[in-house]
Amino acid sequence: MKTRIASIITMFIVVLGITRPTYAATVNSAAVTTLTGISAINKIEVHGNVELFISDGSSDQVKVYNKYYSESALVQSKNGVLRITSYTPEKLVVWVTANDLRSIAAYDNAEVRSFGDISKIEFAVELHNSATAKLNFEAYNANVTVNDQAKADLSGSATTFSLNRAVASNVNNHDFSAVNFIEKKNTIPAETKEDDMTGI
Repeated sequence: MKTRIASIITMFIVVLGITRPTYAATVNSAAVTTLTGISAINKIEVHGNVELFISDGSSDQVKVYNKYYSESALVQSKNGVLRITSYTPEKLVVWVTANDLRSIAAYDNAEVRSFGDISKIEFAVELHNSATAKLNFEAYNANVTVNDQAKADLSGSATTFSLNRAVASNVNNHDFSAVNFIEKKNTIPAETKEDDMTGI
């Protein structure tokens, strides 16, 4: 009997571990804040210790988890750009459903994940610092830039796929197919290039 109880507890723990990505989207509603007055999102910028889930939808919706109002976090929208910033030790989890999302930029140690089917005509992703992205999407034209020590895990397909990456970055696109594929590896950090150009 004790062995059976121990086995059940072990199985329950394993199942919880496996379903972690889904948990962020189905967490207890008592810890969820749905932000109102946000619409026409076409770009998302994420800074700090944030875990962002993105999904397609007929209308825009932003849900913030982890007791948003009791944390030092900032979520604001202006001119179609949704900015999410949090530097708390615990990850701020945000789920954004958008009708016309075209671009994502992630900085610091932010994480970006797709949730459900993502289908775009134009889609651009920029990863900086130690940011990570795990995205499954279909696009006509996709541009992915991976700087610094950032990491991208991509799956899906595109008609035209441009990958601009730093040598130190980590990109897994084995499950991503493209009719036209262009890859560029940068050995000089973006900051150095900008400084060089200002001196011309």
